Amino acid sequence: MAAPLVLVVLAAVTVRAALYRSSLAGSNAGVLSVSVVEGLALLDLGVSPYSGAIFHETPLIIYLFHFLIEYAELVFMITDVLTAVALYLAIQDFNKVVFKKQKLLIELDKYAPDVAELIQTPMEMHYIPLKVALFYLLNPYTVMSCVAKSTCAINNSVIAFFILATIKGSAFLSAVFLALATYQSLYPLTLFAPALLYLLQRQFIPVKLKSKSFWLYTMQYASLYLCSLVVIICLSFFLLNSWDFIPSVYGFILSVPDLTPNIGLFWYFFAEMFEHFSLFFVCVFQINVFFYTIPLAIKLKEHPVFFMFVQLAIISIFKSYPTVGDVALYMAFLPVWSHLYRFLRNIFILSCVLIFCSFLFPVLWHLWIYAGSANSNFYYAITLTFNIGQILLISDYFYAFLRREYYLTHGLHLTRQDGTEAMLVLK
Repeated sequence: MAAPLVLVVLAAVTVRAALYRSSLAGSNAGVLSVSVVEGLALLDLGVSPYSGAIFHETPLIIYLFHFLIEYAELVFMITDVLTAVALYLAIQDFNKVVFKKQKLLIELDKYAPDVAELIQTPMEMHYIPLKVALFYLLNPYTVMSCVAKSTCAINNSVIAFFILATIKGSAFLSAVFLALATYQSLYPLTLFAPALLYLLQRQFIPVKLKSKSFWLYTMQYASLYLCSLVVIICLSFFLLNSWDFIPSVYGFILSVPDLTPNIGLFWYFFAEMFEHFSLFFVCVFQINVFFYTIPLAIKLKEHPVFFMFVQLAIISIFKSYPTVGDVALYMAFLPVWSHLYRFLRNIFILSCVLIFCSFLFPVLWHLWIYAGSANSNFYYAITLTFNIGQILLISDYFYAFLRREYYLTHGLHLTRQDGTEAMLVLK
């Protein structure tokens, strides 16, 4: 499998290198890359990069590019490759765990006798890690994010290594990478729950509130995570000798003062809202990212990797400043759930919606900003459609996942008490 992965990496690097030399690189300059350049200019002048209103990246990012600004294109290409390799290795290990779990459940007669066609075979699972790497590296969203030099690529890489460390069963590295991901963009805090559930499974510790071993391991993992986060934040303070980055980075994420149009749900809503209502609705919008974590943890406590996939999708939809790079990260996991395709209800329609919206984004942006023949309502309509499409897509996968799990236990051919055929309805 190493040779196909190398070919995919070479193809992805070639595409990025070609686009960096094209006119697209100049016209696709991202807001985040501009903010980094502004922050570097202030830092070189001996002024705090957070004294202005443009730079909102973390101190570690600005010091990283302070030394590597001349090699920025190479940094982003290597970052994408590292992300893909980390996801490849993570899914490779995850497939081994799934296969062993399936084998054990079959031996224990936990599956219904007529569900052989629902069981994943080693042949079906063999190419899934490669497909995940392919879906990430050659996804147009990832390529655009890389060419725009968006620091979202670095956030994705940190999350990918967090997923790899978690699936490998390393609680320490998992906590460190999760702390680094939280430090970068705050929202990955919600990935704490699926990571903990997976690590508990690896240690064969039951998820029971009355279990001492459950609380002991939870406290250990939480302590590692919090200590890592404190160390990273203190390191940032020593680099700048100031706490200015906290309101500039995390206050900016939570209060949403910048209403520059993007692919998210916040900007138009708050641009049209009266000022005295904004605080309440900012809280309501921000709660969306965190609200679903507990019910999902209860429902998917036996399936933490699927829980992680759903949580990544929720973050990319409901975060205050989403980018196409966020969408690319969770979409890379779609091949992992290829066995759910037979249970998906609206996959063709939703795929068409997302593709058409992707093409209409630049068209309506051009008509609004450059041609002046459209307005913000047109662009936000496509934004809203795109996000509704994502929500319905994840809901469809969630439905398909629950339906398959039910069939595995109760059988494909359901019957009523009188012997007639029954229909499964999930509510």
